[in-house]
Amino acid sequence: MHRKGVTDFVGVPDSTLKHFIDEGLGRKKILIATREEEAIGIAAGMSMSGGTPLVFMQNAGLANSISTITSLVRMYEIPMILVVGWRGYLRDDAPEHLAVGRIQQRLLRLAGVTSRIMTEENWRERCDWALDSARSGRPCALVVRRMFHD
Repeated sequence: MHRKGVTDFVGVPDSTLKHFIDEGLGRKKILIATREEEAIGIAAGMSMSGGTPLVFMQNAGLANSISTITSLVRMYEIPMILVVGWRGYLRDDAPEHLAVGRIQQRLLRLAGVTSRIMTEENWRERCDWALDSARSGRPCALVVRRMFHD
């Protein structure tokens, strides 16, 4: 994503995204926030200053951030890419993840954020789609399914 034009990576760690985060930390390209709403606010500033930010988070953080997404990002049409770890995708995940996992895709739709599920097979195509969306002035989300337990 960095080579294709994402200028800033900010978010809250999630084990679903641990390899992505480890890579970014190793390259000193990631800013860690304490809450997802904070990460979105920082990314909004980065976007308004001409950057192409990417915000990473767990889907529980997405649920916590709906107000920030609808009242800031969508209302003012601030482009950014959200990368959301889909906890609760596995049926035997922790109970607190199952509830948000079931409604995650609907939350994104209701918040007015288009999304695509990213897999090992389609990640290049999905990254290009997300960059095109952000460059067109629209926020979007890439959803990464949790495929295993740690």
